Amino acid sequence: MSSDNDYSDEDVDYVFDDDDMGIEDEDSDGDDGMDMDDFKIVPKTTRKAWEIEYTSLAQFAVEKLMADDVEHICGILGVDNSTASLLLRYMSWNKESLIEKYMDNANKMLVLAGAAVPEPEPPRPSRRPPSRKPKSPPKDTFVCSICFDDSPDLISLALDCGHASCSGCWSAYITSKIRDEAEHSCRCMAENCALVAPDAFVRAQVDEETCERFEGLLVRHFVSCAPHLKFCPYPACTNTVSCPAAASKSSLTTVVPTVSCGARGIGSSSGSMTQSQELVKQATGKEHKFCFGCIIDTDHRPVVCAVALLWLKKCRDDSETANWIKSNTKECPKCMSTIEKNGGCNHMTCKKCKHEFCWVCMGPWTEHGTAWYSCNRYDEKGGIDARDQQSKSRASLERYLHYYNRWANHEQSAKLALDLFAKTEKKMEEMQITSTLTWIEVQFMKKAVEELDKCRMTLKWTYAMAYYLAKGNQKDLFEDNQRDLERAVEDLAELLEAPIEPENIPTLRQKVTDKAVYVQKRNEIVLEDTADGFLEGRWSWNAAVDGFDPPQEMAL
Repeated sequence: MSSDNDYSDEDVDYVFDDDDMGIEDEDSDGDDGMDMDDFKIVPKTTRKAWEIEYTSLAQFAVEKLMADDVEHICGILGVDNSTASLLLRYMSWNKESLIEKYMDNANKMLVLAGAAVPEPEPPRPSRRPPSRKPKSPPKDTFVCSICFDDSPDLISLALDCGHASCSGCWSAYITSKIRDEAEHSCRCMAENCALVAPDAFVRAQVDEETCERFEGLLVRHFVSCAPHLKFCPYPACTNTVSCPAAASKSSLTTVVPTVSCGARGIGSSSGSMTQSQELVKQATGKEHKFCFGCIIDTDHRPVVCAVALLWLKKCRDDSETANWIKSNTKECPKCMSTIEKNGGCNHMTCKKCKHEFCWVCMGPWTEHGTAWYSCNRYDEKGGIDARDQQSKSRASLERYLHYYNRWANHEQSAKLALDLFAKTEKKMEEMQITSTLTWIEVQFMKKAVEELDKCRMTLKWTYAMAYYLAKGNQKDLFEDNQRDLERAVEDLAELLEAPIEPENIPTLRQKVTDKAVYVQKRNEIVLEDTADGFLEGRWSWNAAVDGFDPPQEMAL
């Protein structure tokens, strides 16, 4: 008799790779005289089929990218750093387009970017004799054009346009722009003046906290203009992710770009971290994982962005009332309007189309005669057709609720993960006290809970994908893998919830470890098979999905 905990040779290969064990083939001693250079072994890639290559960037790294672009423009166009920055922001950091348009008309680009004052238009000739205006006496004191203060100790400031205002007004204006309006472009305060204040001028007028906010706004604008960059959606996180593989919309039909911002330690381009960074991550918390290709701020593998967004939209539209509609309403057999029966007889009249029918059998009322109170007309063709239509409508609702309830169940379990982690930590302390195991040796419980949480997230989104998958062999295989993962996850959850008995701790440790490895493998099978299916174009849908071929058969 075999069980889920029994492993084949293939399972052992999954846990221990031959390269890690240092095993060599007996026939590879070179005695056959062959030159081994002719048989070069291609090293395995560490990136799996469902993973994507990306780079986690801190804010200073993004600022360096910005500085490199500014320096590049300065060298080509021969302008200073401030002018180059304003030009790049106006062109949304598109260097090629900026160079092309600047070469065509440099003065026009400078004016449009707010880096230069437009040339005054020449006065039109007039036939009227010039009028003599009395000369106004020269002003000895400066009067601010904004607050009209004329104190002798005022400091006047002006951009190249010459529109002077006091330093206090400039400081309040720029601070309000940055902190209240989240605007990095601060134009001249004078009416109809489009000149933009240079960065150095802005920094000189605000305090240190506002200056940091200004730098953050510049970084966010740069990131928003680059399709291969995305800001971390988590609150108070200033890290950015670079993922060129998911920069185009077409790529999102073959890959789910789940990335991490590296908030707990910036990794390399492959996503790996050093040992010290890994220790920091374990000590401070989880990584910020989110989808690079859409607005979903969680890992929604294995389903692609278009299907995930379609499912979330349907849940927002349908889930609130679906159960109530199912229990309390029926559809009009003629126009399919939803009707609630809140009393009275079974003789129903649709308010929309005025169709009269029987509430019990859904058949036309004309075939019931006067026996409305004892409906026994179940064989008329009209009643049969109406019931068929009603059945189809109910079947569609039943089908949706089947997938939604399971999706919501795993979502709720994921929300309770913090409670499960707290309970597990108490059990780990209890195991350490009641047995000879050290704190390091009882970490198997924590790793099992982490794997359980990860697999529940995968299972949650498999139900969204299964809802939209078209019927066929591919869907059957997908649901088989889904079933195996679901069963393994529930078995592991049951082990973790079991009470701790000192005499059974060694057995429990072995069971939990084996089951956690098995669950991890089942999860990887689901992710790998789904990712390969997207790359190979194996998946077909029962609804219109953006980026995919139209469905051959629509779902109920």
